[in-house]
Amino acid sequence: MSINSENKVAFIGLGVMGYPMAGYLQQKGYQVTVYNRTSAKAQKWAAQYGGAYAQTPAQAAQGATLVFLCVGNDNDVRSVVYGEHGVLTAMAAGAVLIDHTTASADLARELAAAAAAKGVGFLDAPVSGGQAGAENGVLTVMIGGEPADFAKAEAAIMSYSRCAKLLGPAGSGQLAKMVNQICIAGVVQGLAEALNFAQHAGLDGAAVVEVISQGAASSWQMQNRSLTMLDGKYDFGFAVDWMRKDLGIALSEARQNGSHLPLTALVDQFYSEVQQMGGGRWDTSSLLARLKR
Repeated sequence: MSINSENKVAFIGLGVMGYPMAGYLQQKGYQVTVYNRTSAKAQKWAAQYGGAYAQTPAQAAQGATLVFLCVGNDNDVRSVVYGEHGVLTAMAAGAVLIDHTTASADLARELAAAAAAKGVGFLDAPVSGGQAGAENGVLTVMIGGEPADFAKAEAAIMSYSRCAKLLGPAGSGQLAKMVNQICIAGVVQGLAEALNFAQHAGLDGAAVVEVISQGAASSWQMQNRSLTMLDGKYDFGFAVDWMRKDLGIALSEARQNGSHLPLTALVDQFYSEVQQMGGGRWDTSSLLARLKR
């Protein structure tokens, strides 16, 4: 892809996910300007990938056809979107704002309305795949928004993704991410209990996993986390602190839409116990550590 004015994009937020995602955009031929609250990280990114960095979100977004966000939570998103230094002050009509942050569906609808008032498109586009997925460029992206805006952004999103799907209007991406996290919470708890049971029963946990992973009990978590769980290693990506944030969003949405999430609420409590054990930065498979106390 040759670089021209239509390929100018901005990326706001260079955490463990955003840093490699922005890198893939630059490597695919987009002219990327990044912004990060810690400017040293933005400078490091620019030196590594050959892109540019800006002092404010607005400066990064100036002249960009696509502006990507990947920050921490609802308030972090608002802090880089609104105000005199926010991206909306600099984005031109016809540009598209893409939020990869896992946030609330209410925020997505709010941002869609604010962007539309300026003639700017908006996509809520939370991702799944964790740090490894971002670093390997194989994320799954769940998207809410208008088809025309998705069409403008799809090729860029696929720079770091293996699947990106438009699921409905603004908020749909965030709702789908809630579904994703609800599924993961239940699966990891089940796996933790199973491994704990196997060990108490005197079985070789690794040998049991080798057998049952060939059948109906198999899951991504079993295939990728069971052996590290048995070894008591919990430093493989998505942190308990982040999972609790995500589950809190899902539980709040469930109260609004009338759905019932008893298992999710229970696992959220279990993760709070992991935090109390000092495991807030352990990965989500650390539910086994709670059972082995």
